Amino acid sequence: MTVQLVDATISSFGSVFEKFKAEAPKNKVNLILFLADNDPSTNLSWCPDCVRAEPVILKKLEALPDDVALLRAYVGDRPTWRNPQHPWRVDSRFKLKGVPTLISWENDAVKGRLEDYEAHLEHKINALVSGN
Repeated sequence: MTVQLVDATISSFGSVFEKFKAEAPKNKVNLILFLADNDPSTNLSWCPDCVRAEPVILKKLEALPDDVALLRAYVGDRPTWRNPQHPWRVDSRFKLKGVPTLISWENDAVKGRLEDYEAHLEHKINALVSGN
């Protein structure tokens, strides 16, 4: 089917996330992918794990037979992300430890997650989106 991509930054996340949550019941799968920002000098993410995981995740989602909503939330540049008080590190809903982190969102809560060291693994992505 289709992947509905929506992007958010730290500053726009609140309003984008509210819309994402409101539309979640319409989709079979709702995911949030926390990623590092692109480095302006290279136009690539400063996070090598994000560079590796994002295309794998997108490919797996595009192959699904169901409608999928994917909110890509960009954590900022490296110094912003490294701050222990980063908003998504301290947010009780997300408690991020690393990027990329892929979260399955269902019934207004985190249903499952893949951390930075596993977010690129196809079998883990399959298990997350299938609810296993």
